[in-house]
Amino acid sequence: MGASLGGGKAIPRRRRSRSRGGAAVMSEINVTPFVDVMLVLLIVFMVTAPLLSAGIPLELPKTEAKSLGGEKEPLTISVDKTGKVYIQDKEITLEELVPKLKAIAKNGYNERIYIRGDQKSLHGMISQVMGKISNAGFTRLAIVTDASSQ
Repeated sequence: MGASLGGGKAIPRRRRSRSRGGAAVMSEINVTPFVDVMLVLLIVFMVTAPLLSAGIPLELPKTEAKSLGGEKEPLTISVDKTGKVYIQDKEITLEELVPKLKAIAKNGYNERIYIRGDQKSLHGMISQVMGKISNAGFTRLAIVTDASSQ
């Protein structure tokens, strides 16, 4: 009932070995080194991530400006929404600002200074901080904002 092409003769198939030595080639990928590297990277990122953020929690104003590239960590002055002033993570008064900046500045008056102000803080307080720093002779001032995702 079944029709056969080829007159009933079976065609022998040859099996080709992929290796010449007779041993089978392992076709699986060894993922152990990959997992080891990924775990090391995970640990490195977990340790360094908390160090990358500034210590004072602020709501920065949104802007479309691009961020400035820099080769080293600048001095950061922060003004929170209650008007408190911080150098890096340490709270100071407005009168202590200029003497502490002069003592900290490694490059003299050419030191880069970032001013971070909470968007709910008074504009006058941020202006006072900028004015004091500018009147002291520091010329490389920048206001830090949060880049919008538009």
